[in-house]
Amino acid sequence: MRRKHGFIPLLTVLASLAIALGGCQGDKAAESSKIVVGIAQDLEDSLDPHKAVAAGTKEVLFNIYEGLLKPAPDGNIIPAVAESYEVSEDGTRYSFRLRNGVKFHNGEPVTAEDVKYSIEKSAGMTGDESLIPAFSLIKSVDIEDPSTVVITLSEGNLEFPAYLASANAAVIPASNASPDTIPIGTGPYQCVSRSPQENLVMKRFDDYWGEKAYIEDVTFKIEANADSVVMDLLGGSIDMFPRLTTSQVSQLSEDFTVYEGTMNLVQALYLNNEYGPLKDVRVRQALCYGTDIDGLLKLAFDGKGVPIGSSMFPSFGKYYMDELNDVYTYDVEKAKELLKEAGYENGFDLKITVPSNYQPHVDTAQVLVEQYKKIGVNASIDLVEWNSWLSDVYTNRDFESTVIGVDASNMTARALLERFCSDAGNNFINFNDARYDETFKKAITTADDEESTALYKELERILAEDAANVYLQDMAEFVALNRKFTGYEFYPMYIQDIARLRLSE
Repeated sequence: MRRKHGFIPLLTVLASLAIALGGCQGDKAAESSKIVVGIAQDLEDSLDPHKAVAAGTKEVLFNIYEGLLKPAPDGNIIPAVAESYEVSEDGTRYSFRLRNGVKFHNGEPVTAEDVKYSIEKSAGMTGDESLIPAFSLIKSVDIEDPSTVVITLSEGNLEFPAYLASANAAVIPASNASPDTIPIGTGPYQCVSRSPQENLVMKRFDDYWGEKAYIEDVTFKIEANADSVVMDLLGGSIDMFPRLTTSQVSQLSEDFTVYEGTMNLVQALYLNNEYGPLKDVRVRQALCYGTDIDGLLKLAFDGKGVPIGSSMFPSFGKYYMDELNDVYTYDVEKAKELLKEAGYENGFDLKITVPSNYQPHVDTAQVLVEQYKKIGVNASIDLVEWNSWLSDVYTNRDFESTVIGVDASNMTARALLERFCSDAGNNFINFNDARYDETFKKAITTADDEESTALYKELERILAEDAANVYLQDMAEFVALNRKFTGYEFYPMYIQDIARLRLSE
């Protein structure tokens, strides 16, 4: 028996490029319009979707690439390059019917060979390293006929369609020998040029298979200096900026609409579990008890944001555990007691490394420094540029603690929780717990959704009780958009969907 799908519910960041892209190219009517969108970081990792790591890179590439499936604003996974698919009863065979008339930005038609190449490349089957854990299950990618591609797994996986809808599973032309610098996809926008540390320019792709974008020309302008964002908005050099602070919002004029949502990420003080004092669980727990989250939200975010107690956020629905918010209540004396037990009665020094281009994280660190003085911990802030954070903290794990937000690019529980397995390449906090590893293996191998959900929740509980990190909040997101434009929509993941924006009436 086979189950046919038109869509399914969603189960629910390093190369510096020295050249502009001459090779990356351009009915909602022929609206001739332009928008400049400010973004906090450059696309430092890669323009190849199969290699992109940074959430800030993926949110831009979303406009250029798409896979067999893609996410929708309502949290569903919908067809994209594929118009439909069927799944075998045991969940190991996915048969995709390709949509007719889909073109790449270079004008070439998308073929089954391109799809096979893309899936195998993103799965690491062609020599590249795969960034999609679930793709290790792929046994084969076969072309059944010119319009049908079959993906066979070694075992069924409940979350596999969500991974196919992720940025790292985009369909690209097999003929493109330089995807790192020449991005060619099938999305509603095509790349025109990229100037490192300055901007990325896109143009509406008028041969797009689906609903055409309204706005013709788009520039993503790098706004690495958080202090200049408001000035640039008010001065008109940028029309839109996501993830403003409440202080920045208060400085805007009536020329802007401010959209409020949540970021769907886990903001935390991420702790290097192999650094000196932080090796001791009692020290990590002391930091948790010494953190006044309500006070943090009031001081830095005007009370906005949703407190969280582990590596999961509310939009994950059935996986989210509100009760973990109460594992640690603000208790200065308890924190001091734990530090004394661990041999740090007189406290210790703690460096908090923060990317300087993300003001909300800087604001958070500043509040934490003051709060930790009360428990005898001498915290200090080390502001670094984004590319330094990527190389030193994320890649080389050379840090003590850091304030950052971690998202799930494909909105799966696995994507958020696998990074804390001892052998995970992106386990930048060096968390190592045998119970966690064992539980995770059970969670991803069971075919029972109820059991899988319970196991994922147990992983969240282990992270909380072991104080792997000091969990803080799912941050409120404020997006400023010049009133000349309308149509902004939030997604349950890190995405800036420019194709939905339009000129106001």
